Amino acid sequence: MSHLDITSDSQSSPLSVVEEIASTNQWSFERSGQDEITILTQGQWTDYQLAFTWMGDIDALHLACTFDMKIPEARRAEVQRLVATINEQLWIGHFDVWLATGSVMYRQALILPGGLIASPAQCELMLEGALHACERYYPALQFVIWAGKTASEAMDAAMFDTVGEA
Repeated sequence: MSHLDITSDSQSSPLSVVEEIASTNQWSFERSGQDEITILTQGQWTDYQLAFTWMGDIDALHLACTFDMKIPEARRAEVQRLVATINEQLWIGHFDVWLATGSVMYRQALILPGGLIASPAQCELMLEGALHACERYYPALQFVIWAGKTASEAMDAAMFDTVGEA
């Protein structure tokens, strides 16, 4: 595909920009339709599935990042408290708890009204932001779900940054 083809395709769909980023990074991806692309990538704690969806009716590029984590019924209320606390820390994007499936997902959208085109930098920052947030807070979610910690205890552990080496 020539640069001209990529540019003209990008003007019709911001997903072409996302596809180019995935291809450049040699990430597995699949275009499941004209309006969606799914990328698989590995993090430090788990594997992530990032689904970008073009929502033409509202001129928005939506990103949903999911990972394999099921919340037992008994821990869902505490996970909801943790997610609310995490979301207070985030300036862009947010986590959601899907009660029907017992899962957590990170979501963000980029509004592109009037035919605006998503730049590669915007799409890369969305991707990096999602992965950074998921990597940062995954251990806190694990503390609540599997170690039985409170949201407050889990956040204290997640916000702890080690300086130097032992």
